[in-house]
Amino acid sequence: MYSGEFERIGKRLFAEYLVGGNFGNMSVRSGEGFFIKRTGTCLDIASEPVYVPLSGAAPKEASSEYRVHRAVYAASDHTAIVHAHPPYAVAASLVMDTIVPIDSEGEMFCPLIPVVTGAPGTQEVADNVARALITSKLVIARGHGTFAAGATLDDAYVLTSLAEHSCRVLALRRQFL
Repeated sequence: MYSGEFERIGKRLFAEYLVGGNFGNMSVRSGEGFFIKRTGTCLDIASEPVYVPLSGAAPKEASSEYRVHRAVYAASDHTAIVHAHPPYAVAASLVMDTIVPIDSEGEMFCPLIPVVTGAPGTQEVADNVARALITSKLVIARGHGTFAAGATLDDAYVLTSLAEHSCRVLALRRQFL
C-alpha cells in the first residue's frame, strides 16, 4: 500500500535535488497509525512502506525518523508528511532561527518557516517539529532538513520544493547586494 505514491513523490524529490542517497522519508496516516518509508531505502525506488502504530513499539524496519511522524500525527490533523534535505534550506537553518521568504510564492504560501533544534531521530526533534507543525505546514530542523505536512504527499512535496526555492532566492539575493 502506498508504494507507488511514495516512489512517484520520491522521484520528484530526487529530480529537484531535495534528497540524495537514501536520505529523507515520507509517511501517510492510516487508521490508528501511519505508513512510512523503510529505513535505508531510497525514496525513488519502489519499496513497501512499513506500518507504524501511533503508540507502542515501532517496527525495526521503519525509518529512523518515525518518532517525528508519530508526534506530528498525534498533535495535529495532518495526514501526510515529507521529510527532505534541501541544501539551501538546510544552509539557511544554520544561520537563521526563522526564515521569512521574500519571493512571491513563499510569501503567499508559507510566509514564515520556523527553524527548530534537535538531533535527527530523537524525541527532542520529534517534539519540536510536532509543536511547530501545529500552526505551520513547514518547518526546518536546524542543520538537518525540512518536514512538510499536508492533506496529501503532493501537498507536502510542494511545500518542500517551496522551502528550497525560497531559501535559494534568499541566498541569490545576497549576491546582488
